[in-house]
Amino acid sequence: MQQPIIDYHLDEEHHWVAELACGHNQHVRHQPPWTERPWVTTEAGRRSRLGLMLECVKCDRGEPGDNP
Repeated sequence: MQQPIIDYHLDEEHHWVAELACGHNQHVRHQPPWTERPWVTTEAGRRSRLGLMLECVKCDRGEPGDNP
């Protein structure tokens, strides 16, 4: 199920995590050559992707939200 990004936070390992409108979280790492997301490395880049729709497999599985 597609869900929009509404915010971001850093995890314990300082990787960026997208907070989705459904209440689930999803890592949005930039780790070339496997994952190309250079936009995640700057505040302006992250801000430009607010509202971007990501596939939420947790919604597909019917899992409860990650955020209390």
